[in-house]
Amino acid sequence: MQYRRFGRTELSMPVFSCGGMRYQYQWQDVPKNQIPPNNQQNLENTIRRSLECGINHIETARGYGTSEIQLGEILPKLPREKLIVQTKVSPSADPQEFQSKFQQSIQFLQLEYIDLLGIHGINTLELLNYSVRPGGCLDVARKLQRQGKVRFIGFSTHGPTDVIIKTIETDQFDYVNLHWYYINQGNWSAIEAAKEFDMGVFIISPSDKGGKLYHPPQKLIDLCYPLSPMVFNDLFCLSHPQVHTLSLGASKPTDFDEHLKTLEFLDKTDEVLPPILIRLEQEAIAQLGENWCKTWHIGLPTPENTPGNINIPVILWLRNLAIAYNMVEYGKMRYNLLGNGSHWFPGANAEQVEKYDLSKCLAQSPHADKIADILQDAHKLLGGIPVQRLSQS
Repeated sequence: MQYRRFGRTELSMPVFSCGGMRYQYQWQDVPKNQIPPNNQQNLENTIRRSLECGINHIETARGYGTSEIQLGEILPKLPREKLIVQTKVSPSADPQEFQSKFQQSIQFLQLEYIDLLGIHGINTLELLNYSVRPGGCLDVARKLQRQGKVRFIGFSTHGPTDVIIKTIETDQFDYVNLHWYYINQGNWSAIEAAKEFDMGVFIISPSDKGGKLYHPPQKLIDLCYPLSPMVFNDLFCLSHPQVHTLSLGASKPTDFDEHLKTLEFLDKTDEVLPPILIRLEQEAIAQLGENWCKTWHIGLPTPENTPGNINIPVILWLRNLAIAYNMVEYGKMRYNLLGNGSHWFPGANAEQVEKYDLSKCLAQSPHADKIADILQDAHKLLGGIPVQRLSQS
């Protein structure tokens, strides 16, 4: 395993982290005695395999159902000084609720302290305010830090880049969990801001949200050869030293195996990555046109500034991936979450686009005259049964 300095925490962080949202029994809390023994054994085997690989950062959240209570059955049996444990608690208008949820987390984990406490889901300015205002959730976290229950404080986010940067610029956080990977590089300016403030950078879900890379389409496999799409994406992310660790949402012990193949290429990125990057770019241009590839994102409105709250940037992005790389299943998963994802994945899909006049909100787009038709095409391609976030299922 390779390790990187996790920003100002000075922690030696493995380049892969063991994310805790896919091996748990259920997305809702249940009594310990209702967790099937085989599920608990799988989780414990996964953790032990993680440690065998040198992945000693175990990451979970209060919102991950039974993950914490199940981890509490194994973490206290392991050498505490060799572990980096992270949990996350959602911000609340009532800071006492935040504190109560943290106490539940640490009780379930059966640990005396947490290495990394993340304020979970600073996705809007309102949630940022709940966190950093005087007497807010961050003040509670600082109190826990003084009590020795928390070592370092960070935040996770699925929010827009401007909200992420505003949060970073408060200079109140030691690290950030955010989305960034080959197919979605929009948060790069936030990563650069995090570097300026010497924050640790943790990439959320590069294999699932980064393209359902456990089950990639054959076209993507061919374009990424001789690497698998998963190894390519890991290598792309880790080729940037500003990125410190990638979350591997393992559901079983063997889920680490493909990721570990990345390690042998980390000192060969300048040799291995460019041919793949060129093929991916050329294929996108061949399928979508060079002008569209270079300009589709210009002048697009945010959902809150669009009639019907339609999330035009995300819909066009998903259509691009589906057409360029045959990533239709990934596109459907994300597209049908629109309208059901709250502030975690905001905006509506294009089902009702014919009802609205988009001309005003698209006035700055070079493709204003055709976007409404493209949105209808995207709905035909990707529309289907509405999808809920995993935590709602």
